[in-house]
Amino acid sequence: MPKKPVTDKPVTLATWNINSVRARLPLMDAFLRQHDPDILCLQETKVKDEDFPHELFEQRGYAHRLIHGQPGYNGVAIFAKAPVTLKEKLKLAGRDDRRHIAAELADGTILHNYYVPAGGDIPDAKKNDKFAHKLAVLDGMTKWSAALKKKGGKEILVGDLNIAPLETDVWSHKQLLDVVSHTPVETEGLLKMQAARGWIDAVRHIVPPSEKLYSWWSYRSPNWELADKGRRLDHVWVSPQLQPRLKHAQVIKAMRGMEKASDHAPIIITLAR
Repeated sequence: MPKKPVTDKPVTLATWNINSVRARLPLMDAFLRQHDPDILCLQETKVKDEDFPHELFEQRGYAHRLIHGQPGYNGVAIFAKAPVTLKEKLKLAGRDDRRHIAAELADGTILHNYYVPAGGDIPDAKKNDKFAHKLAVLDGMTKWSAALKKKGGKEILVGDLNIAPLETDVWSHKQLLDVVSHTPVETEGLLKMQAARGWIDAVRHIVPPSEKLYSWWSYRSPNWELADKGRRLDHVWVSPQLQPRLKHAQVIKAMRGMEKASDHAPIIITLAR
């Protein structure tokens, strides 16, 4: 039988808070050699644009690279093997701190890569400016999502949203209710933002919400894998038109156990053409 055209192959998309791309090039190389996604989105690259280490990504076939960097912290990037076009770089809650970049894919889908602020340690907007800023970003993204719904286009949202919305997205719902990333004001706000667009949680579309699932494990844990006190802070959402194309989703937990690992594990989703 004749082979199917290459264009019929599914698309793989990975998202990863790399926590300094230059510090983790061997880790990145190992990941790309093993999983080879068609599109790769990174958060917390921590490097200014002119110093970005392009060589590895060029060698691995990512001829199309969109960079929005910041030295020392923040920074987002999109890499693709097929042509993509820069769509926009949004300022979140009025700050130009390099937390968003968007690309238009060949089929017209807009891919948004976000890095939402962590929010500090105190879950009180009056006492903690970082937490207040996080809530302001979340509110802005909710309004943005509502505007997208009116346009009715095809979109993918990926990134470190720094919120674990479901009880099964954390190791202990009760113990983390007062911990930043799982407080009610954050989880309810994220679900409100999701509803504003009708975003489909791609990972939970594949992995049932009844199952525990994490993408982040603290460096503070002396044996992170045995303790398994994780949180699902990293997400992939798609607009409703793309839901039928979702075929697979997986957190690549093994990367968290590599030498000099990020505290986040990458997520890969597969979309049918």
